[in-house]
Amino acid sequence: MTAVTQSPHLRIVVVGGGGREHAIADTLVREGHSVTVTPGNPGIAQICGTSSLDATQLEADLFVIGPEAPLVDGLADRLRQQGKSVFGPGRDGAMLEGSKDFMKEIAASAKVPTANYRTFDNLELAISYLRGTDGPYVIKTDGLAAGKGVLVTSDLDEAILDVTQKLSGTSFGDAGRKVIIEECLVGNEISLMVVCDGKSALALPCACDHKRLSDGDLGPNTGGMGAYSPVAWFDEGMTQRAMDEIVHPTLAKLTSMGIDYRGLLYAGLIITQEGPKLIEFNVRFGDPEAQVILPQLEGQLGLLLLSAAKGDLDSAIVPNKKNGVVVVMAAPGYPESPKVNGEIIGLGEAAKLDGVRIFHSGTKLTDQGAIVVGGGRVIGVCGFDEDLRGAISKAYRAVDRISFDGAQFRRDIAAREE
Repeated sequence: MTAVTQSPHLRIVVVGGGGREHAIADTLVREGHSVTVTPGNPGIAQICGTSSLDATQLEADLFVIGPEAPLVDGLADRLRQQGKSVFGPGRDGAMLEGSKDFMKEIAASAKVPTANYRTFDNLELAISYLRGTDGPYVIKTDGLAAGKGVLVTSDLDEAILDVTQKLSGTSFGDAGRKVIIEECLVGNEISLMVVCDGKSALALPCACDHKRLSDGDLGPNTGGMGAYSPVAWFDEGMTQRAMDEIVHPTLAKLTSMGIDYRGLLYAGLIITQEGPKLIEFNVRFGDPEAQVILPQLEGQLGLLLLSAAKGDLDSAIVPNKKNGVVVVMAAPGYPESPKVNGEIIGLGEAAKLDGVRIFHSGTKLTDQGAIVVGGGRVIGVCGFDEDLRGAISKAYRAVDRISFDGAQFRRDIAAREE
């Protein structure tokens, strides 16, 4: 394995249409690659080509699958059957995110430190278990829930209601008909994203995500209201410990099962008094974390992902030294019932500010050419600077130039580090 060098010009197809895919495409375009995103979004269409075709109908040197749903659905397998180079695990590996019960079984078998848990598909047994334990209660939907399938509460009645709604299918349909109830771990959380080639793994700069809707980590869990990177307290030693105790044993277990994991492994960790413990695995870049991590890899991302897809991972990256902060602006009513179609004002003005990048997550283009709210998380507003405080200032300076009716965003992203 050799160190990553300047990427050659590649034809790359990126699958998806959110902020994560916008950040991937933006970084690859800045490296000089020819990028097509399917289906893309209005922001992505401003920087590269988009397509309504299925990825299997397109040709490229590299396919990068952004969201979890097509991975769980086996898109990477179908592309590889066509002889394509794909960054993204097959359906077997994607079940690490597709089923939290499966993920927990893998962690237990690999002796990965994680919260104690029980799995239930029977409501009476689940309620009986809750009544016999002390809070706080952590209840997770087994299947895919777009980052919103977790309840953490000290209220037993709220926990019982949540389990009832999930197991009945009211909350998340079939994805919620099995739940995991686990112990509540205490500590600081961190997002560790690792590029894998089926044999080895390479850690990217870490990030901290803000899951709660409101300032002070209050309100419901969301898909992520902001993030920052790097994180000063999660140093190289802690990263190596997480790799040795969590990532490498997991990959070894997958290999022993015949699973060739080529793609991104996202380890959501909590740093307890005993050390790092696993909260969850995702099988794709975190969003919004990708929006502040990937721009640090310009000049390296394309070749890095291609080498992983080909099973020959390059062994070093040299991220730039800037700090990144992303503030997510969300629709009114998010996360329960986002209201769409409000016009977004000020995007062009904000994008011209120094050290600012804007990534579209849930936008759409009207017939009149206006960009409007099209989903729950609408845009990610990023600030980059050598200093964390400067990155925060740049991000919020841009946020203050953007408006749409009922916009929700936090004012305290990265404040815990100041």
